[in-house]
Amino acid sequence: MSVLVFVELDEGKIKKSSQEAIFYGVKVAAMMGTSATAVVAGQADQGELATAGRFGATKVLHAADGKLNEPNGMAYASVVAAAAQQEGASVIVLAKSSLADAMAARLAGKLKAGLAANAIELPDLSDGFQVKMSIYTGKAFAYTNLTADTKILAIKKNTIETQETDATASVEAFSPALNDGDFGLKVTNTEKATGDVLLPEADLVVSAGRGLKGPENWGIVEDLAKALHAATACSKPVSDLDWRPHHEHVGQTGIKVSPNLYIAAGISGAIQHLAGVNSSKVIVVINKDPEAPFFKSADYGIVGDVFDVLPRLTKAVKAL
Repeated sequence: MSVLVFVELDEGKIKKSSQEAIFYGVKVAAMMGTSATAVVAGQADQGELATAGRFGATKVLHAADGKLNEPNGMAYASVVAAAAQQEGASVIVLAKSSLADAMAARLAGKLKAGLAANAIELPDLSDGFQVKMSIYTGKAFAYTNLTADTKILAIKKNTIETQETDATASVEAFSPALNDGDFGLKVTNTEKATGDVLLPEADLVVSAGRGLKGPENWGIVEDLAKALHAATACSKPVSDLDWRPHHEHVGQTGIKVSPNLYIAAGISGAIQHLAGVNSSKVIVVINKDPEAPFFKSADYGIVGDVFDVLPRLTKAVKAL
């Protein structure tokens, strides 16, 4: 019985979150005394796929049918189910994302598998198969025992710190039978977020709210983000006012992030915003109002004017 890892691509490249999933899957495989195989859907460079070996995967199954180029939760679930049956996989690992969420439940149904979402640690195999999960938008933890023969783990981003080697994985063509019913939904257009660092994959995020007073002042946010090689984000009111694009909106109804560092400038800290960021490992809040609710959730707080603090931070970062 092996471990199978579903790998997501972004413009033909393995996503950082999927690199983490591969490394996590390899660790689980080692605990079980077996190996980990990755499965990829859609066209990609063979050399890029072989880099899965840097994170410990021994083999990559590549389903390169052109029909799989567009992300499709239904079709991808069928591909992964077929790969799991071929490989005799008892554990399937994927990185939690909008695509993974669409796939995981379908996979569980197809394989009659147990599912643990938002896994944040390696499973405990000392007495069964216990998984620790993040719940209530990171405010609490839950432990569940998966008892089904097949187990699916959707891991939270930044759950595990990867280690790379110079190894490469073998890449094998994989041609599962595709069901026309999985392609009933047709993607006619895709609009992707742009920027040097994309928010869903970012380790560092610099975010701002209405305290910036207007879109014309966003340069100080972007300057700090560039200095840190970070992604930029914003609060919901800012995106509603069209100061920033909606794909930068972080919160309960926007993107949920879990970076190593989240810097919030001029954001009061409403509960809806906290729901999208409280999984961040370190939160730094900058606000001139010492009573801003966000300070209660911050690891570090700076009481000061963002127009004074942000340029100083940028200067200090560049000096380092």
